Amino acid sequence: MPTRTTKTAKTTRAARTARAGNTARPPGRHDQRRPGAAVHRGPHHWFADRLLAVLSGRRPVHSLMGHTVGPAYDQLIALAPADPLCDRLTPVVHRCGRFTPGPGVIEAFARIATGDRLTALAFRLEQGTDLRWRCAAVELQGMRP
Repeated sequence: MPTRTTKTAKTTRAARTARAGNTARPPGRHDQRRPGAAVHRGPHHWFADRLLAVLSGRRPVHSLMGHTVGPAYDQLIALAPADPLCDRLTPVVHRCGRFTPGPGVIEAFARIATGDRLTALAFRLEQGTDLRWRCAAVELQGMRP
């Protein structure tokens, strides 16, 4: 009497994968969606986050020493709080934008939200001969974040 063989789940899955092609989607998912492309954030976003960290007291001023040029470092020292961040609300960058007046220069702004209060932050970035961006000027309008 011939013996009857049964397919195992492992061989069935391998056969389905070979037939359908090697797909990266989870089993049972039939649409062709993929994760969206990564959003390229410019240097003004990076500087807005770092400047906010310094101006709110979460990072020391000297953390931006190599990223500033001209009077910007002195402006940061004058604007940064002397006391560290305590029981205050954590400020966040609400919106960040930029204007490019010429090659190698970005004039940027950031709206800083602290609770229901907004503060304006304006800064100028200049690209050096080594193609690194450096902050050349910082202004803060409104209450300190």
